[in-house]
Amino acid sequence: MNHPFLSSTLRELQLFTRSWRFWTTFTLVVLIFVVSGPYGTLERMTLGVRLGYWLTVHAVTWTIAICLALMAEILLRERLSHTLARMMIGSLAAALPIGFALGVIDSAFFGRWTEMENGLSRALFALPLCALFCLLTYTAMHRQIAEISAPPPPPSFSHFPAPTTSEPEILTRLKPQNRGALLRLSVEDHYTEVVTARGRELILLRFADALKELGATPGLQVHRSHWVADAHVETLKRVEGKLFVVMKDGTEVPVSRTYLDATRSRFG
Repeated sequence: MNHPFLSSTLRELQLFTRSWRFWTTFTLVVLIFVVSGPYGTLERMTLGVRLGYWLTVHAVTWTIAICLALMAEILLRERLSHTLARMMIGSLAAALPIGFALGVIDSAFFGRWTEMENGLSRALFALPLCALFCLLTYTAMHRQIAEISAPPPPPSFSHFPAPTTSEPEILTRLKPQNRGALLRLSVEDHYTEVVTARGRELILLRFADALKELGATPGLQVHRSHWVADAHVETLKRVEGKLFVVMKDGTEVPVSRTYLDATRSRFG
């Protein structure tokens, strides 16, 4: 995935799918609808059918609303400073596709389009639901969204600790709990993955710029997308004619032709 917009969208979607806060909120909302049985579902449906209906409705509508909210959150970052405002615009825009989706769901459960006569009126009906989804999602996830969407500040900003003479500048971009001895760097989409002895973290920084912030850390670029620290290299390994650097944690880093001689000379 090379497109920065699609990469960012998928990255934020993964944030939701891996969050217990999000799934807890989703489960509670579904249970509230199942127990209360709004819009006549309590009278017309048994408990099992009602559970299936509201689980389907919320799974489909939340998926549409969240996808469009995240797309708007990414596309409007340069125009709107507040994350909730960006997400709300996307959520409200989701009302139209949600309106038609509700029609399809009702048709599947009841065999006919119920209550609302057309997709547009259903979209108007979905507007407050979309706003509710957005508020619930933002309340549960705003810290994580802000963390992943905010570009890393320059190292000169005051809230970054000043690097010491023995600490590479790139470490100041990491969360405090991830700062440790550098093990390797890798390119991932438009991010650089920094792996240290205390953890790993993706930072929004070009690989070439990341290499400039390594300071005096002994190491070698072995591929256009990989750098390894000397102290963490275990051995070299050849597989089907291709050379790999084997790290002490078992990770195998590919070596490109451009860096073959330098890699053999350093680690061979």
